[in-house]
Amino acid sequence: MRTDAFDYDLPPELIAQEPVEPRDASRLMVMDRASGEIHHRHFFDLPQLLDPGDLLILNQTRVIRARLFARKPTGGRVEILLLRQREGENGAPDRTWEVLVGGSGVRPGLTLTLLDGPGGSPIEASAEVVEQGERAVRLLRFDRPVLGLAREIGTTPLPPYIHRELEDDERYQTVYARTPGSAAAPTAGLHFTPELFVELRDRGIRSEYVTLHVGLDTFQPVREEHVEEHQMHTETCLLRPEAARAVNETKLKGRRAVAVGTTSVRVLETAAQMAGPGVDGAACPYRTVAPFEGETDLFIYPGYDFRAVDALVTNFHLPRSTLLMLVAAFAGKDFMERAYAEAVEREYRFYSFGDAMLIL
Repeated sequence: MRTDAFDYDLPPELIAQEPVEPRDASRLMVMDRASGEIHHRHFFDLPQLLDPGDLLILNQTRVIRARLFARKPTGGRVEILLLRQREGENGAPDRTWEVLVGGSGVRPGLTLTLLDGPGGSPIEASAEVVEQGERAVRLLRFDRPVLGLAREIGTTPLPPYIHRELEDDERYQTVYARTPGSAAAPTAGLHFTPELFVELRDRGIRSEYVTLHVGLDTFQPVREEHVEEHQMHTETCLLRPEAARAVNETKLKGRRAVAVGTTSVRVLETAAQMAGPGVDGAACPYRTVAPFEGETDLFIYPGYDFRAVDALVTNFHLPRSTLLMLVAAFAGKDFMERAYAEAVEREYRFYSFGDAMLIL
């Protein structure tokens, strides 16, 4: 399958530069796969669009202040984007990280001195370049715990297509964000409010939480000519036993597992593969997903057979992105293309701070 089959034209003015207020006032395109119909609602209508007994699965990762700044021994400035924590020597926690770097000559063996801001002064902290990956990827070993450094001197990394600074960094967090570790927000969850969760609960729609720390593939388009040649980078994720049990019970009762965001889809579908085949070679009928903690490199594109996810809440995604390919796999590529064309025609807002779709 050719990667350029996932291109589409988007007027730049439809790229949302700031979130709407309140969060759930965003528009919601509803795609019904059974009928092929498209309806236009608002996100605050979500409780009426789901059924009692449905289960929402949301990614509770929290965006860290992952954008750091440093100086080379020559005086040249380097920008660092934290992507993924790696275990260092002797299992030292929180000091070895996979990062993206902006700046030339950042080679293994180089020691970078951290700065207290974009144009700031040096602080008593440094990072050694341990490995050089593809393109701008590097492995850095810091001399101090990184999450503490990020809180102290880091800034929130907004996507490059957003050109306005946020007055409140919390607006790039979901209201249920709990576990620090992401370089980007799971943006489908940005539309939820505490009040909406109360309405959902009162209607008999439950919520469970997974964790996937968003990493490199959020920032990288698929560059290979053919989709099948793309290799996903691993991301750390967690499905707790109680959440797995809730998913399995929901499925056994004939209710829907509704994934909020592509990251939740990848956790659930990875967990479904962990559940293993039944005696007849099919997915085990009494256990759709198995709890797990670890890494996933699951790449979902058209042709994938979904085992766990019955409905999806998601935003509108960039051309050639793995996220768009996942949506095409779930909705059907032709249906997705028709929906995106209608979204452009009706001037929906796109990308991280944009509007949402519910695929049933």
